[in-house]
Amino acid sequence: MKSERLIYLPLGGAGEIGMNAYVYGYGAPGKERLILVDMGVTFPDMDGAPGVEVIMPDITWLEERVSRLEAIFITHAHEDHIGALGHLWPKLKAKVYARKFTAAIGKLKMDELGHPTDAIVTVGARPDVVEAGPFRVQFVPLSHSIPESAALIIDTPAGRVVHSGDFKLDRSPVVGEAWDDALWQSVADEAPVRALMCDSTNVFSTHPGRSEATLAEPLAELIKASEGMFVATTFGSNVARLKTLAEAAVAADRTICVMGRSMKRMLSVAESTGVLTSFPRVVSTEDALEVPRRNLMLLVTGSQGERRAAAAALSRGKYLGHELKRGDTFLFSSRTIPGNEKGVYKIWNEFSEKGVRVVDDAGGLYHVSGHANRPDLEHVHRLLLPDMLIPMHGEHRHLTEHARIGSEGGIATQVAVNGMMVDLTGEHPKVVEYVETGRLYLDGTVLIGAMDGVIRNRIRMALNGHVLATVILDEAGEPLGEPWVEIMGLTPTGKGGRDLAETMEAELDEWMGRAGRKVLKNDDKVEDDMRRIIRQVAVEEIGKKPEVTVVVSRLLPE
Repeated sequence: MKSERLIYLPLGGAGEIGMNAYVYGYGAPGKERLILVDMGVTFPDMDGAPGVEVIMPDITWLEERVSRLEAIFITHAHEDHIGALGHLWPKLKAKVYARKFTAAIGKLKMDELGHPTDAIVTVGARPDVVEAGPFRVQFVPLSHSIPESAALIIDTPAGRVVHSGDFKLDRSPVVGEAWDDALWQSVADEAPVRALMCDSTNVFSTHPGRSEATLAEPLAELIKASEGMFVATTFGSNVARLKTLAEAAVAADRTICVMGRSMKRMLSVAESTGVLTSFPRVVSTEDALEVPRRNLMLLVTGSQGERRAAAAALSRGKYLGHELKRGDTFLFSSRTIPGNEKGVYKIWNEFSEKGVRVVDDAGGLYHVSGHANRPDLEHVHRLLLPDMLIPMHGEHRHLTEHARIGSEGGIATQVAVNGMMVDLTGEHPKVVEYVETGRLYLDGTVLIGAMDGVIRNRIRMALNGHVLATVILDEAGEPLGEPWVEIMGLTPTGKGGRDLAETMEAELDEWMGRAGRKVLKNDDKVEDDMRRIIRQVAVEEIGKKPEVTVVVSRLLPE
């Protein structure tokens, strides 16, 4: 048995898209020095996590070993990679390293939650090196759908690891750095790549990826040919797309107005950090009201159907004084992430009812992905020639397909989902331990665990309704008056038009009349029997089994 090993452990982002958090370790088994790559979130839906703001990985395993954590590295500023930073950093309190644009976004998140912004260290791209225990880490520029994205070169005593982050092969990305074959060839020539942890998002797309630059002409033609107001939505972090849309608007003699806090913030940070230059002039929502509709374009948040974003607000009616009407055009310059279709189609239908023309990317003219397609992934495999390939950033089907492609290319592969610790030290990757992982929910301003029962109870109440039953007993345990109930989320009438609450109260009163004094003196017995009766009545009357809260109040002797 080797005295030291190199390990990889995904806590989030492997077996799912979103919520990225990856641990690397080197040292004696159980004593490895550790680094964490990315701290991301995923977004809830009303079916699985009603009322929740965001979902993030449960980092209990790392928290219990925080004395061994050397540093945190953030590859780029998308929410699924940086969104949990402000919420989870207090559990770890390690130095955070990121490039300039990403660091600026991170500092805003830390400041919003009252954490020290100097915990984030801004670092340059390769050849700059961050030394963290046994790790020497470099940020390698690559192209993605947000500025200053980077892969990580992680050099260890056991060899070189390349953590791809999110990327695409775009050699003319409009904003940000281009993909550079020569740069990556130098990475492989400099030292053999022991392991490649690689983005798997678009492994099922069989055509080569397209450049952001290919969108300029079709977008310009669409905007120029449109009558009335033109509104476009895209990912707020896609600064290159926003610039392309804005330049097309100027060419069509349209004034630009930006709606949405996150989009405004991304543009502001991009300009202040120097990654975005010569963005066309933008007017306020108030000044935009003075612009003729034919000469106005709104850039708005909400491309994924988010109910509180600007796109959804406009679909419901007037928002900040602006309202879409018949003859206007609304463009989704984005891909709908699986699971978000319901919200997107709701917005689409509401605009359609108003007579607004809605255009999406069904024809591939108005959006390109920020992730590498299958031929691009194969190109990277050939360029780096890794000894091992560990697919990441994908659902299980993506990881499995990516691993199959790697195996066919002669690369040792391993599908590793959240909680699977992989030893990278030997000739082949090997799963050596299974770690318990899970999710944390930001519910309002409070972090709660998946096993706390809060979300489960909320779902039960949403599905089954709720009944509050109250009874008052005197010093001798005798009822003072009749029990009463309040129902919520249930139909008020049952069979034959009977009042549901009154039917429940009658059954409870009858039970109390025949219950013995011994029973009525036992609060637990009273609660259990009242809960059972209420559910029986509900099932018989309306076919539902509600959640029930019983309040037993007793008068104390004087």
